[in-house]
Amino acid sequence: MSTDKTLYTNFNPITSADYPDVDVICVDDTYYMVSTTMYFMPGCEILRSYDLIHWEHAAFVYDRLDSTSAQQLKDDLNIYGQGMWAASLRYHDGTFYVCFVANDTHKTYLYSAQDIRGPWKKSLIDGFYHDNSILFDDDGRVYIVYGNRQIYLTELKSDMSGPKEGGLHRMIVEDREDSPLGYEGSHIYKIDGRYYVFFINIPKGGPRTQSVYMSDSPEGEFKGKIVLQDDNGYHGSGVAQGGIVRSPSGDWYAILFQDSGAVGRIPFLIPVTWDREHWPVFGTNGKIPASIEVEDLNPGHDYKPLVHSDEFRAADGDSFGFDACWQFNHEPDLNLVSMDPGHGTVRITTDKVCANLVHAKNTLTQRTLFPRCEANVTVNGKLLKEGDLAGLCLLESEYGFIALERKDGKLKLVVCRRFLGDVSFWGERHDVEPPEELASVPVDHDTVTVGVRAEFDDMTDTGYFYYVSDGEHRRLGPDIKLRFLLDHFTGVRFGLFIYSTKECGGSAEFSRFERS
Repeated sequence: MSTDKTLYTNFNPITSADYPDVDVICVDDTYYMVSTTMYFMPGCEILRSYDLIHWEHAAFVYDRLDSTSAQQLKDDLNIYGQGMWAASLRYHDGTFYVCFVANDTHKTYLYSAQDIRGPWKKSLIDGFYHDNSILFDDDGRVYIVYGNRQIYLTELKSDMSGPKEGGLHRMIVEDREDSPLGYEGSHIYKIDGRYYVFFINIPKGGPRTQSVYMSDSPEGEFKGKIVLQDDNGYHGSGVAQGGIVRSPSGDWYAILFQDSGAVGRIPFLIPVTWDREHWPVFGTNGKIPASIEVEDLNPGHDYKPLVHSDEFRAADGDSFGFDACWQFNHEPDLNLVSMDPGHGTVRITTDKVCANLVHAKNTLTQRTLFPRCEANVTVNGKLLKEGDLAGLCLLESEYGFIALERKDGKLKLVVCRRFLGDVSFWGERHDVEPPEELASVPVDHDTVTVGVRAEFDDMTDTGYFYYVSDGEHRRLGPDIKLRFLLDHFTGVRFGLFIYSTKECGGSAEFSRFERS
């Protein structure tokens, strides 16, 4: 295999989008990276790369998780900020494994497949293992490392169904009580006979920090040190939490993420070397370098963008027939969603009355991109019922949108936003209040093209809305402020939506979604 390397400069962040809690492996000539998807479905997305710089969709591990009422947005229930968190991705004896917890069901899920594209077999591990990481040891034993502040190592049964009776179970590390965020985000590896466990924490007075602990055996003492405490010059937001991976030629790299404001949590690629005492060394002199050399394991490969425009001309994609760039907000009800590839339209129908966007079923979303991005879509509101709103949103807990609204039998364009007011960083997960209307304009056509632009550079975190009239973009309403809050715990997304405030059964058609 060729080991020729390409020099990249200013390559970080590597996806420019919200892919947090990453774990990464290399199988043959391919890198795979898994990321948290929480309440978006299909879920547990795995990306593929041949050079660690460029990434594309490889698979979703599941379409639906447990189909609970909350996962389906029934009544006033939801799983915002919950769902699938922080998976461990492993490949062992010809099988891929993905292990994660869901914070709404309080279960630990284990999926396995012989092919990364599936089918994936679902099972459970008895117990709840926060931010876990799996290790298949050379002697056939299997361990799971997990926890917050207190980090535990537990030996599993050979079938991984639960803890092994009489097997090893011990606390290996405990963080200080005064750390605002105790050790979590575990990643365990066995390298050259030594056991390494990586964590994130936020020490008192410090930024997000990446640490490692090392031991000669699972039963031995784990000694630790900080390996990275660097914000890459960005608002004190330390780059931390993620996995390390060895290239086929023997080079090591880490992929960690940075909290980047409203756009979400974005991965960074960092070179890793080893000192004489067998400790990993991240970056250069404790800093993330501006350039990196990586080998391309598949030169000339054409990567499909993670997010992109869509004319809805194909119905055979990985996301319930949609292209993999789309995910639904919570589990969709496909009886209410239809795509007509011949006409390039998507129709969404309502079956419940709700007060606001966050309770709207079947909102179809794409990630936004750092440092800025724009999207527009054509909306047909002919079949809207009284009180219905349908359009294009910036989805987060303090959301905003531009929509066609049928009021008093007539259609108008409205710009609305939800401002939660003086709430903490935790937000308000059970929001049942309607949004505030900021601006409106009457329309005399059933069909209108609406758009939104979002600005994230330097944590500007603003968005504005517009519509197209006589070929011109016309802004409607003021800029809105976007905020990353822990109630949703995800980056802002573009979304195609409809919801009913008075009677259900109305429909909206969407066509020609364009991004720039």
